Amino acid sequence: MECPRCKGVMVKDVFEDLKDDTGSLHFKGWRCLICGEILDPLIAMNRETRPSPLIGRARKKFATQMG
Repeated sequence: MECPRCKGVMVKDVFEDLKDDTGSLHFKGWRCLICGEILDPLIAMNRETRPSPLIGRARKKFATQMG
């Protein structure tokens, strides 16, 4: 698998989450050997379903407000 961040090699790994409130202490995922990026099914799902940015609410640059 190729890392979406740096295009490095990702390997399967087992991670521990001691603060998980679902009762599961371990989860399986992928870890990049180059940059350390971690992916699991939940992270991948959240990245696919994130809301689109609100273009109309973006801050204007100070220079455009002055001119």
